[in-house]
Amino acid sequence: MIKKREKPKFHRQNSQVKKRQGTRWRKPRGMDSKQREGHKSRGVKPTVGYRQPKQVRGKHPSGYEDILITNLTDLNEIKKETQAIRISSTIGAKKKKKIIKKAQEKQIKILNPKINKKKKESKIKKETKETEKPAKKTENTQKINEKPKQETLQKK
Repeated sequence: MIKKREKPKFHRQNSQVKKRQGTRWRKPRGMDSKQREGHKSRGVKPTVGYRQPKQVRGKHPSGYEDILITNLTDLNEIKKETQAIRISSTIGAKKKKKIIKKAQEKQIKILNPKINKKKKESKIKKETKETEKPAKKTENTQKINEKPKQETLQKK
């Protein structure tokens, strides 16, 4: 298997001087631009020579072709020798479990098999907060309500 070649990071001209510009690549267009002219010290420009070999181009680092899955019927068209699946982020936990189970039966590689547990954790935290908050609020409100009553009695 052929590996992808490493390529340099292409930085925008003067991005190290002007921080607000950001480093995202933009073609240098100035008449006197040293980067456009190709001076080595000004950084490299993306050119055709940095392209990846045809066998590797567009593939996942594991060597498989990346296929996006949105439902169970999409699994029937997968070739397990050359393709791996990535489950869409819009799919819910129930359907994701079914897809993972069927893919494991067919021995298809899954690139993102984890089920999002953050949602479950956040629900548990919300429930505990809701039960704790009203008790605290009532204690605070009682203290606040008691203070003005004492002050008014002392003034009379």
